[in-house]
Amino acid sequence: MTDPAFAGKIGTTVAESTPWWPPAPSRDATRPNVLLVVLDDTGWSDFGCFGSEIATPAIDALAANGLRFTNFHVTPLCSPTRAALLTGRNHHAVGMRFLADTDTGFPNSRGSVRPDVELLPQILRTNGYGTYLAGKWHLAPLHEITPAGPHHNWPLARGFDRYYGFLDGCTDQYEPELFEDNHQIPVPRREGYHLSEDLADHAITFVRDHTTFRPESPFFLQLAFGATHAPFQAPKEYIEKYTEIFAKGWDRTRHDRLHRQIDLGLVPAGTTLTERNDGVRGWDDLGEDEQLLFTHLQAAFAGFLEHADAQLGRVLDALGELGVLDDTIVLVLSDNGASREGGPTGDVDTNAPYSGVRREVREQLALLDDIGGPAGGAHYPEGWAMAGNTPFRRYKQFVDLGGVRSPLVVSRPGSGARGIRNQFVHAVDVAPTLLDLLHLDPGTAMDGESVAAAFTDPGAKAGRTTQYWETLGHRAVWHDGWKAVTAHETGTPYEQDTWRLYDTRADFSESVDRASAEPGKLRELQQLWWREAGRNDVFPLDDRPLRDLISERGPIGLYAEKTITLRPGQSHLPFSSAVTGSNRDVDVVAHLTGTADGILLSSGNAQGGYLLYLHNGQLIFEHRHLQDHVLVNAPLPAPGPAGFRLRTDDDGSADVVLFAAGEALAHGRIPRTSAHLSFWGLDVAQVPGSTFSNRFTPPFALPEKVLDRIEITVHPATDDLDDYAKAVLAHE
Repeated sequence: MTDPAFAGKIGTTVAESTPWWPPAPSRDATRPNVLLVVLDDTGWSDFGCFGSEIATPAIDALAANGLRFTNFHVTPLCSPTRAALLTGRNHHAVGMRFLADTDTGFPNSRGSVRPDVELLPQILRTNGYGTYLAGKWHLAPLHEITPAGPHHNWPLARGFDRYYGFLDGCTDQYEPELFEDNHQIPVPRREGYHLSEDLADHAITFVRDHTTFRPESPFFLQLAFGATHAPFQAPKEYIEKYTEIFAKGWDRTRHDRLHRQIDLGLVPAGTTLTERNDGVRGWDDLGEDEQLLFTHLQAAFAGFLEHADAQLGRVLDALGELGVLDDTIVLVLSDNGASREGGPTGDVDTNAPYSGVRREVREQLALLDDIGGPAGGAHYPEGWAMAGNTPFRRYKQFVDLGGVRSPLVVSRPGSGARGIRNQFVHAVDVAPTLLDLLHLDPGTAMDGESVAAAFTDPGAKAGRTTQYWETLGHRAVWHDGWKAVTAHETGTPYEQDTWRLYDTRADFSESVDRASAEPGKLRELQQLWWREAGRNDVFPLDDRPLRDLISERGPIGLYAEKTITLRPGQSHLPFSSAVTGSNRDVDVVAHLTGTADGILLSSGNAQGGYLLYLHNGQLIFEHRHLQDHVLVNAPLPAPGPAGFRLRTDDDGSADVVLFAAGEALAHGRIPRTSAHLSFWGLDVAQVPGSTFSNRFTPPFALPEKVLDRIEITVHPATDDLDDYAKAVLAHE
């Protein structure tokens, strides 16, 4: 924003000068506000207004008074979609081919948006907007998510005036790892705390402050819920009512949703429901115990979504009370399709599938009361993700419609724009469309194009005729109504991929493969994909599994250090550091200058983790993963170096030895270690939140001058990165 030319007079003295102030802009002449709501891992059919049984009254009301885009597309992963939304550029071209979690060493996959590419909030702030983000970021590499930064890829450095939320891909809803602006903050300690409610509170505060102190300026608010990414956590009253509703199972749910979609005019009559996804059993083929468990897991998802919708409703109500709702463009969407990362059976505790553990149904049935609570952050089986993506094939991580078709609701009160829109739209079109509606110049070229014409004209020829996709080697391209797509198998030559061809104008669900009937059209689209790939920095193609991608990330961040020194009084070590699990061979030495009761090292929370502490003259180690609880203790002879040695075995178990002054004190066996014990990282000399131990009450802080420092020495094993990568892959 440039300063206007001074229109007064400057003389030698004030008496000889004439002051001048720029005229205050008229609020009536300012541009509209923007509220961009991004949900996580929510399927195309999961909103009530898109055919679901789930109550989403706030979103449905926006749809009733606005637009539903039925042909809106994203990428099949969260970081690339968020990059595309905020840049108007294809994700490979801006350095976000993959997740922000890792830098693979190539320009198209740096784990952050290229610094020379302006983000939408930067453009809007330059044009006088107040810019605010409440919620998920996930556009900074994990090794940069530390209390000390670096902050150049954090929200404030990329155009937001204020930020409150979480920087990683997902988090615990009751004990999130929170950041405000450029600093880490503790979890608010209040009864009934939930992250979705907290994010809504801060979104409302941002707007209240803006309208109070900058009433002449418009605002851009991005509200990015953790919902509905696992862990599924919500108040019981939101979950319990859905167990009866979803007892019908995922097959019946898919059929019911498709019929509702047709009745609502979202889907053409005669649309075919795609075949059941590979590996998903028919609901009627499941046992009664499986059906009972899986119904409760879907109920947790449904309650999580309805609860998030209620918080959005609070934000919209606040905008109405402040008198700005009628001046606000509202968009609601999901960053990708529903996720299959719960595996075939899901779990009451997301830490199980995220650790590669599949537990028996009977074991989980005993834990049904935990679902939705602090120790019951659930994930559903992939059959429910299939239902969430009705009527499409596959899921998140794939470039089939189940991964890349997202619900999009747009509302602009007072515009008169209502109804259903079928124009092809992609995430890269969102920024140029908003800038067009706001009459602002993007400044630089964007890959997307405005579809603003479709807002008022259902038949407008808006947008582009070509869009490509690529993720994990899966590829697709859409051109003028035709789409070619392939699901790539890791390690096989790309020329051996089997491509399918769909006429999307006549085949809404992409259920009829036209490849054999139209070989010429298929070749045309395949050639087009290669051209688009070259133009958008897709190369090199990389189909390596995540464990290989991470092992190639280079010596970056705390995870690459062989010795880590921690001290009392330091900030919380985030989960994203990847050093907070029990899956690595380590020597942990606490240099004690005295003895007193209190925590030395605390990893995790009520869900699980490990602890090293002093109590009643004892040195104690505890470890919990899922239902396995291990305790090892021994008398501490005297102050000095003391701690534990952990050595893992090939079967995932580990030996742990307590020691002091170099001498072994006690020995224990951990049946199952994990890089993903919980969603909470590590703390020194206190437990700031909850704990799985029943032997003390947090914070159980260690008195000052008892602990000098803790040194963690890492002994690399060949499977260290492999274990970590599996956890991150499940996590995303």
